[in-house]
Amino acid sequence: MKSVHLLIKPASGLCNLRCRYCFYHDITRKRAQESYGFMADDTLETVLQKGLSYAERECTVAFQGGEPTLIGLDFFRRAVAHQKKYNVNRVRIHNAIQTNGLGLDGEWADFLRENRFLVGISLDGVKDTHDANRLDPRGEGTFNRVMQAIQLLESRHVEYNVLTVVNKQTAARVNRIYNFYKRNHLQYLQFIPCLDPFGDVPGGEPYSLTPEDYGAFLCALFDLWYRDVQAGGAVSIRQFENYVEMLLGYPPEACGMSGVCGMQHVIEADGSVYPCDFYVLDAYRLGNLRETGFEEINAQRRALGFIEASSSVDPKCRACRFFPLCRGGCRRHRPVQPDGALGRNIFCRSYEMFFAHAERRLTDLANIAAARLKMR
Repeated sequence: MKSVHLLIKPASGLCNLRCRYCFYHDITRKRAQESYGFMADDTLETVLQKGLSYAERECTVAFQGGEPTLIGLDFFRRAVAHQKKYNVNRVRIHNAIQTNGLGLDGEWADFLRENRFLVGISLDGVKDTHDANRLDPRGEGTFNRVMQAIQLLESRHVEYNVLTVVNKQTAARVNRIYNFYKRNHLQYLQFIPCLDPFGDVPGGEPYSLTPEDYGAFLCALFDLWYRDVQAGGAVSIRQFENYVEMLLGYPPEACGMSGVCGMQHVIEADGSVYPCDFYVLDAYRLGNLRETGFEEINAQRRALGFIEASSSVDPKCRACRFFPLCRGGCRRHRPVQPDGALGRNIFCRSYEMFFAHAERRLTDLANIAAARLKMR
């Protein structure tokens, strides 16, 4: 039974922010056509028609950018209408949108709630850490506007989570950020390590995250979270919960924790498909859904060997006692070696620090969860 994941970029790389570390801005500058503009409605209709025809169990439709709200709310209304029209296999449809929040208003919030969109909203901690990198075109910080957007989602009962990029600035303020999130009742959190420009030697940017910084961040964040787990008032941190679930024998929810790339369909505004959001580059283009179908797209994926390349395991990783949980990490964090193979994760030292620090307590949490499951 096929579950299909579509990650659609309706506004290509267009954005109303100028984040210093934006990986997608970096990606667009490295391909022949930097922007594909706004997605035409006939392209949207074709993508959804083919995607829903291909799916057999469920279909996740996630909208990302750039900034997807720039295309306007009517586009999303049409997307929902197309989904209803073309859901011939009666699959479960999950809609999501990742946004910086600046374009949201009451009409947007009501639509998102009524159509059960999961909203991911980007917030890099407290005001000084957020405004260090997440700037508008005038060079001004956006923290206050993002917090207003979060308050709007909260007041309109829209389901949302917070995505925080762990960079040099946020990693150094973990206590302040965690406590700020708790005070503001931000319950569902994701922390994503910052990416340096594609192909560059890591560590050369003012925002760059070093392995030592990231390791220290994970250890400190885990201590704060675990303290609250014991007290019965923990927030949800996706990464830590995934580790507990992995110890229980479940597959990780987060793609980068699997050790092998998943079957992603990242769709640019012109209908072109790519295997991963981090690889929307000309060399990785799998085809265009305006011209072909998912079977042909996935045949090209196999010919490219994208997933197969990610399954290689570095000898040091294979011998590491933390490998069952680490699994080598995201392909994007594994630089290509001179022989063409993927090397060790650039954050290898980070994960060594973290698992040595947290392994016993993660195992304890998994044992407690397993005992509770047996009692049901």
